[in-house]
Amino acid sequence: MLDIKGVHIVTAKGRTYVYAWRGGPRLMSQPGTPEFVQELADLAAARKTGDKTKISGLVASYKASDDWKGLSDKTRKNWTPFLDRIQTKFGGLSIGAFDRPLIRVAIRKWRDEIKHTPRQADMALQVLSRVLSFGVAEGRLQANACTGIPRIYSSDRSEIIWTDEDMAAVAAKASKEVMWAVRLAALTGLRKSDVLRLSWTHVHANSIEIRTGKSGERKTAVIPLYASLRALLKEIPKRATTILTSTDRISWKTGFDASFIRAKNAAGVDKHFHDLRGTAATKMFLAGLTIREIAEIFTWSEDHVERLINVYVKKDELLLDRIRRIDELESRTPPVKPAVKPS
Repeated sequence: MLDIKGVHIVTAKGRTYVYAWRGGPRLMSQPGTPEFVQELADLAAARKTGDKTKISGLVASYKASDDWKGLSDKTRKNWTPFLDRIQTKFGGLSIGAFDRPLIRVAIRKWRDEIKHTPRQADMALQVLSRVLSFGVAEGRLQANACTGIPRIYSSDRSEIIWTDEDMAAVAAKASKEVMWAVRLAALTGLRKSDVLRLSWTHVHANSIEIRTGKSGERKTAVIPLYASLRALLKEIPKRATTILTSTDRISWKTGFDASFIRAKNAAGVDKHFHDLRGTAATKMFLAGLTIREIAEIFTWSEDHVERLINVYVKKDELLLDRIRRIDELESRTPPVKPAVKPS
């Protein structure tokens, strides 16, 4: 067994893995060999100096950047293991190697090592792509080698919404506390984490205003306080500083996910809480908000909002509106008289 200060050793399933330091890159050389000593020395030097010619240095620069610091605490926590994986696999490579076409093959093989967990594999690719995009922005790379590599997890729930029937079915199985959260999300479009921490101080005379956690609290969602939303807020009792509370009459700390999933499963509703954002966008459009206004509220692109609206509104409301406008135009247009033939 090694006895080198700082070196971290992990044993799992009968195999031993050696890391340069706790949370650091894995050492690939055989312990006790000159190659091992050199690899450890190189990694230690890169950690201290941030060797700008290596991917390890690029990762270090990224973790010191405003881009990284601007991410939410949760995102940084989720991404850190993938940055460690990047260091382990690619840290010793030169940055220039990532401007060569064949590196894409290595990236795909690396991603496919965990393809049995598609979401994790895609997140690994996402984190590497963010690091490489940072390198491009810093002028240290010519292009992002991850561009064009397809994701494995194909499910896209960005255009799934809750129907009135879904809401009624879950309401029959859920506590009123869980349904307050579901209804509030369907009316505001806020993410679950923001809905659960929404406080009464976020409610103003004409809007709900909250710095969103996903943006690292850099962006503020400003939701108009329309009639349905006002009515719901009036219905919810003020039990705590947060608007939503559990059945214990205190702010949700734990247990919401389990209660929500249990209720929707019992109701036979195959929808996610996140799908309520699309529901809110659709309701706002039907209430008269423009595509641009909805995009500003949700910090989505206008194309994304328009695509969602077309999927769920176009077939009925939009199509009927176009028929109405065409009919009105025809009713205002005088019939064309046939030309009079010369005698």
